[in-house]
Amino acid sequence: MRASELTQTISALVVQKVPTFLWGAPGIGKSSIVKQIANAQEIGFIDLRLSLMDPTDLKGIPFYDKESHTALWAPPAFLPSSGEGILFLDELNSAAPSVQASAYQLILDRKVGEYTLPEGWAIVAAGNREGDRGVTYRMPAPLANRFVHFEMEVDVEDWRLWAYKKALDIRIISYITYKSEHLFTFDAKSEAKSFATPRSWEYVDSILKSSMPANLVLNAISGAVGKEVAVSFLSFAKVIDKLPDINAILQNGKGEYPEAVDVLYALSSGLVSGVLRDSSTLDNLLLYSLELKPEFAVMIVQDLQRNGVSMEHSEAYKSWVKKFLYLLD
Repeated sequence: MRASELTQTISALVVQKVPTFLWGAPGIGKSSIVKQIANAQEIGFIDLRLSLMDPTDLKGIPFYDKESHTALWAPPAFLPSSGEGILFLDELNSAAPSVQASAYQLILDRKVGEYTLPEGWAIVAAGNREGDRGVTYRMPAPLANRFVHFEMEVDVEDWRLWAYKKALDIRIISYITYKSEHLFTFDAKSEAKSFATPRSWEYVDSILKSSMPANLVLNAISGAVGKEVAVSFLSFAKVIDKLPDINAILQNGKGEYPEAVDVLYALSSGLVSGVLRDSSTLDNLLLYSLELKPEFAVMIVQDLQRNGVSMEHSEAYKSWVKKFLYLLD
């Protein structure tokens, strides 16, 4: 399922406190989706990396109770004690079987040792697939049966929508729009340590925004997305120098019209980012796009609409629809 579909589905199941399991390749944003759901519902979020835990981390440490003359378990402080939220059990199938056994009791009975999960908390788990080159343990059937299972797929349009909202460098958004196969290059059969994923492109954004010397950028980006993709991206990034003045277009509605496809992809992303920063420039963008190559004019408007920009009130949009309506069917 796409990220947008998973967000809606898991959001509804969280409200009903139905345990869900999210499967997917490394670096595609599984944990980010769950955290976004918690933020959207304005509830708590606790992320537990079970692969780093021992059984006692969940169950607690036993201690002697002098009054009852029995051994009790001191529950861990990181588990919720009240309120509402999502308890996210990440890397569940990478945890040792003994840890999975403790998690099984928590998921099945909503309690472990002396601890009981508050009623307002939902359980969501995630893990990599067995063929994804990670350390995984086959999940016992009784544990697997406690979840509703979903597999997350990488979708370029969903990623682009997220990237605009996160204000990623327009060179990255433009490049992935131009060369979408480089959003995710993970190959379970390859031994390469670096490969492109939505998460590693976020690292590239940080590299580009850092004060790193220019002669080190290629090596740094190669360490994030791999050498081949890094070289291709930096070659593409040079087209930014060939762009018309984006600010002038947004202020006046006029400007040059490039012909090269790679330049048009970069220009389109830059114009969308500009309007998202200042919605008052929308009319000028629409007027400029009337003479743009049709496929790019439509892509710009669709990107803006996906990002929640309303344009039905605009007189320029009426002219735009009149010209490009045939492409919207």
